Amino acid sequence: MGASGLIALAGLATAGATAGYLFWRRIWFFRNPSRRPPADAGILSPADGTVVYVRTVAPAEEVVAIKQGVRATIADILREDVDEPKLVIGIFMSPFDVHYNRAPLDASVGFIRHYPAYGKNAYMASMHLRTLFRRAPYYAGSEHIVRNERTVTHFIGEHHGAPVSVYVVQIGARTVNGIESYFRPGDRIARGETFGMIRVGSQVDLIVPQRATFIARVKPGDRVRSGETVVVSEQGNDPLVCCPSDA
Repeated sequence: MGASGLIALAGLATAGATAGYLFWRRIWFFRNPSRRPPADAGILSPADGTVVYVRTVAPAEEVVAIKQGVRATIADILREDVDEPKLVIGIFMSPFDVHYNRAPLDASVGFIRHYPAYGKNAYMASMHLRTLFRRAPYYAGSEHIVRNERTVTHFIGEHHGAPVSVYVVQIGARTVNGIESYFRPGDRIARGETFGMIRVGSQVDLIVPQRATFIARVKPGDRVRSGETVVVSEQGNDPLVCCPSDA
């Protein structure tokens, strides 16, 4: 093949790569497939992606140790103090996951609060690579958990007839182009209904109260689907399932 042929081939490859990127960025990224919540009772995943941690912690206890000298507590993730133990489930959404987020239960929206980053948003490359190559702990080196901008949505609902207060934390990536909310405080929202989205790579944390009968149905490394995967349910008086410290 002559020089002109190689140039033409390189041009075709470049055009193909550009077309592929534009299709992903302008069309595929914004897909919002129909989801049907399961009949089984339980709190649903608010996001598509890979579970990166599942922890039951006291208010001041670390959820994860990101690296030496850097840890994440519930207050670091929520950007506000809590006074009761919580179950925290972190879900990483790669750039190729569906980025629309769905309500984990039938609820009223208590509040929606946006918090800016501490400095600049950190990249999520470490978590992306660790989930891609299945290298636990998936959160290692991921300062975005405590540093990046986020929107916290408070859902007030019921589970098995008992009041329950649930938080969903949408954490933006370095390349984030907006965290969107489609509801307002006081609105009612149905289990599995789309309530917002994050543009480009991101993480979503679900925070629920610790109850003796709540059972975490997922573990780090599991893939979940927003509005369909039951991540927390209730079963008799079984103790809450939690994970070892290195999960």
